[in-house]
Amino acid sequence: RGMKAAGRITAAIEVLNDIEARRRPAADALKDWGLSHRFAGSGDRAAIANLVYDALRWRRSSAFRADADTARGVVLATLRFHWGVGLADLGTLAGEEHGFGALGDAETAALAADRIADAPAPVAVDVPDWVATALEDNFDEEWQAEAAALATRAPLDLRVNTLKSDRDKVMRQLARFSPAATPISPVGVRLPARAGWERAANITREDLYQRGHIEVQDEASQAAALLVFARPGEQVLDLCAGAGGKTLALAATMANKGRVVACDISAERLERAGE
Repeated sequence: RGMKAAGRITAAIEVLNDIEARRRPAADALKDWGLSHRFAGSGDRAAIANLVYDALRWRRSSAFRADADTARGVVLATLRFHWGVGLADLGTLAGEEHGFGALGDAETAALAADRIADAPAPVAVDVPDWVATALEDNFDEEWQAEAAALATRAPLDLRVNTLKSDRDKVMRQLARFSPAATPISPVGVRLPARAGWERAANITREDLYQRGHIEVQDEASQAAALLVFARPGEQVLDLCAGAGGKTLALAATMANKGRVVACDISAERLERAGE
């Protein structure tokens, strides 16, 4: 049955207050909240995390819309303007059991109409002022669209292991996730980001992943590995290998014939490549 929406919203506000007060990563605060609220199931924890991360993504614009840079204000504005929750529905949720408390007059007024058109550009597209200048220098008149895109939830990119499968076959097997072919990498599959409370696909539990037919890897990393044009029988040095994502991609383009040497400045990261 799980928690009701009102309880989830209250939990998200608590987690954001914890992040702010203790200046620590969101993942740590979410984990601690879960440990101290054992009644919350995995679905509830995932839903609360969605709201927490969305509130952090859109913090500047939401604080402006709420006319309050507080955890409560940011969460309510995120629900209202990004998740499409109506003002009357927010008022109802506020008063429910485990709710977040009645909306004040100022809150109601702020959430009634969207004033984002009055916000300075960096606030409207959720970037710090010092980043806005660099974005404008780089992207010219497209900088606001680029910044706004960076604040949205990311899709999940997968690399098809061509030694075991092919893209068309993988897309058929993952059809329930609405996959699309990546536009640049010929071996990539993209699963769209979910909206609202919806959980992202837990792809590591899929049989395809367990059998090594797919890896989680951003399209940019896939493209970088492909542009090496490594061929079977060659020797390749992956000098900054990290956990070995591109090393594996290179091995696939070499059809498992040849030699790939993976190096990294961090022994801890390189140890994960062994897995």
